Amino acid sequence: MGGTEAIRGGKGGRGGLGNVLSGIAVAIGFALFLGGFVWGAVVYRPYTVPTDSMMPTVRPGDRVLAERIDGGDVRRGDVIIFTDSLWSDSPMVKRVVGIGGDVVKCCGAAGEVTVNGVPLDEPYADTSKPETGLEMPPGQTAPTGTPFEVAVPEGNLFLLGDRRASSLDSRAHLQEAGQGTVSRSAVSARVDALAWPEMKMLERPAAYEALPGGISRTGPLRLQVMMVLAGAVLVAAGGAYGPVARVLARGRRREPAGVR
Repeated sequence: MGGTEAIRGGKGGRGGLGNVLSGIAVAIGFALFLGGFVWGAVVYRPYTVPTDSMMPTVRPGDRVLAERIDGGDVRRGDVIIFTDSLWSDSPMVKRVVGIGGDVVKCCGAAGEVTVNGVPLDEPYADTSKPETGLEMPPGQTAPTGTPFEVAVPEGNLFLLGDRRASSLDSRAHLQEAGQGTVSRSAVSARVDALAWPEMKMLERPAAYEALPGGISRTGPLRLQVMMVLAGAVLVAAGGAYGPVARVLARGRRREPAGVR
């Protein structure tokens, strides 16, 4: 009987302390694990991208995680989710190239887009030759190959798709009020990461960093993932303590007499 109690309690009560610490680890782990998931569900919303207009950054069928933000938080270079009835009744995804007060122009000396006279280096954009047979809705301008210059009204955004040859973006609505710009109030989220079929953060383009206002910061997704992973490790470690301790205790009990 005394030997059994010694195995359960450990020498000097160390076994009891280990059980307490493992219980605390499991409790903290669950809190971190569930807290990370709940926080992520509150801050982020998943979207499936249906078109190829944002290739190669985002491909058709990709699942993205978009941070819920107010339109006032949008900066140049952000990939946003927005809904504008003049464009579509469904949410759309485009990149912000110009904000209120900017002059967005195409094209510069090398055929690049300029913002306030500054040429943009856009390694993320597909500027290959336009595809033939691209059909435009009645009254809309072809999205590529036509020079334009737009003074973006205050409170509005000028948007382009990364696949310039096939994206129906602000260039396709130049003849409408606001010259194809969209109100900040139409924005519901900013894409922070790709979730499927691959997982990676969407980096902010350096091309806009030197412009007034700079670029936006990434959301708390990395911290949320770290919380979930740390929680999982603590739960696993705390849960494994009991079985491991029992195996070690049995091993010590079976040692031959006189062996130290």
